[in-house]
Amino acid sequence: MKQEKKNNNIEPTKSELEILQVLWQHGPSTVRFVNDTLNQQKREVNYTSTLKLMQIMTEKGLVVRDESNMKHVYHPAHPEEKVKGQLLNRFVDSLYNGSASSLMMQLLGNKKTSKKELDAIRELLKKYDADK
Repeated sequence: MKQEKKNNNIEPTKSELEILQVLWQHGPSTVRFVNDTLNQQKREVNYTSTLKLMQIMTEKGLVVRDESNMKHVYHPAHPEEKVKGQLLNRFVDSLYNGSASSLMMQLLGNKKTSKKELDAIRELLKKYDADK
């Protein structure tokens, strides 16, 4: 009996993440729509390359293909927050030894942060403290 491999660890490549961004932003879409959107937003991408990558993504469990209509429609297999959360956790673990505060200090030190953004961060921290 062949055992099916369940992929709970979501690790899309950069190109796969670009496709997922289109699907998260626009909802379930055809390969043609995704390809046209990538060509407008990112760079020139060949249709057959997008098709092949989306087929691979289906096999990896990153997207689900609806074959009920003549044109196949793809949608993300996982919510945007879940994928981004896993990628962020992996990033923080590998570059900052799991320290979110080290990441925040680096971010605030590297980027010009507006007063509005700083106020939003303060409000988030107040809410976080109140929830504890």
